[in-house]
Amino acid sequence: MESLLTDRLSTLSHPQRMAVFRLLMRRCPDALPAGEIAAVLDLKPSTASVYLSALTQTQLITQQRKGTQLLYSVNLATARDVVACLFFDCCRGRADLCPPSYSDLLNGLPKMTDKKFNVLFVCTGNSARSIFAETILRDMAGDRFTAYSAGTIHRSELNPLAVEMLQAKGHDVLSLRSKNVSEFQQDDAPQMDFVFTVCDQAANEECPTWPGQPISGHWGMPDPVKAEGTEAEKRLVFHQTYGALHNRLQSFTALSLDLLDRAALQKQVDDIGKLEQE
Repeated sequence: MESLLTDRLSTLSHPQRMAVFRLLMRRCPDALPAGEIAAVLDLKPSTASVYLSALTQTQLITQQRKGTQLLYSVNLATARDVVACLFFDCCRGRADLCPPSYSDLLNGLPKMTDKKFNVLFVCTGNSARSIFAETILRDMAGDRFTAYSAGTIHRSELNPLAVEMLQAKGHDVLSLRSKNVSEFQQDDAPQMDFVFTVCDQAANEECPTWPGQPISGHWGMPDPVKAEGTEAEKRLVFHQTYGALHNRLQSFTALSLDLLDRAALQKQVDDIGKLEQE
């Protein structure tokens, strides 16, 4: 066991191998193709292949074939083993020696309390998908959730077709504005209970740790802003995106948050992210 732990730590000691591992951890439970991993981390395909092979050999990540593609995902069981070996062996399971966040895990994951929850939806531009999600949740369950949205790029504006779609669905759009994620990382920002990324690019980015350890989920879907074709065809794509987010948020708001512990809730959130787009 000690030799295996040493091999795994040695594998993760390489900055770029660690970058691959961290990317797959951020995208958990998604499985990513090698090409996307290489593109996100700006690696040559051959270099990415070497890193992926090393991580696979030490079982830190898993590999699966889908058609002609090889897909990679983080191996959570191994990641837990590494952490457990470090803290349970070195700290002997003493909560006073382990980091506070890990001490919580030792004592069991608490359930969400009965309160009004803050939810943040993040995408690249905060022009369509995250704006849809913010508005839908606000009007679907505003008594239980305070919805926010933000983008990771610094300059953006609401997409006219997105605004048109929301108005057509009967939503009030007067208070909507495009925001940057940095607005929600200030000391005086509301503390989030849930943070959802709704595009792959935002999920792939390495953002600062959110205070309070909110439940996070990746509900990625194609960007309707990039749709091509006639105006009618573009509007159809916006309609499909709206419908997919509406379905996911219906499932989310139906969860019994006061009855689920954080581990069970995280699984439910991940499962909702796998719902097919209309």
